[in-house]
Amino acid sequence: MTEITEIAPQNDSPQQDSLPPAVRQFVLHWGEMGGQWGVNRTVAQIHALLYLAERPMHAEEISDQLAIARSNASNSLKELMGWKLIRRVPIMGDRRDHFTAELDLWQMMTRIAEGRKQREIDPAVAALSICREEAANDPRISAAARERIESMHDFVTTMDGWYSEMITIPTGTLARLIKMGRKVLKFIPKGKKAD
Repeated sequence: MTEITEIAPQNDSPQQDSLPPAVRQFVLHWGEMGGQWGVNRTVAQIHALLYLAERPMHAEEISDQLAIARSNASNSLKELMGWKLIRRVPIMGDRRDHFTAELDLWQMMTRIAEGRKQREIDPAVAALSICREEAANDPRISAAARERIESMHDFVTTMDGWYSEMITIPTGTLARLIKMGRKVLKFIPKGKKAD
């Protein structure tokens, strides 16, 4: 794992200092990965903190631990709730909202994949369908361009269909299938390599 260099916050809090080094490193790394995937770094860091937390945490505690603004924590928590990666947990005698993360890794990855599909793949399929229809009826579009639009549409809809089939497979079966990895390739006839 690549080591993430930490920049010391301007207002060191005793709460933040209480994070064990491995937890701090995990939170920082998860935040960096989130940024690479197009997810706000703070959202990813809060998710990592809650994933490792042994008990539900409230927003003020989260903002103290990560040395972030309370409003930033609240907005990030709302986003994580929208992705269904965290949930509210009532705590007896405490009126504040407490949060806990989904701990089942398969559920977590399924929810992330579903969220990304809704935000990225579904609009792409819809846009390509419109382009395909318009290209079919426009004599100004060359046969090559029309064919490329058709190929892209077919590819994206095939991947979308594959995802829709995979998501219905029970988690245990899907886990075994993924773990089989390259062993499955023995049963697939070898064809010519693509240029």
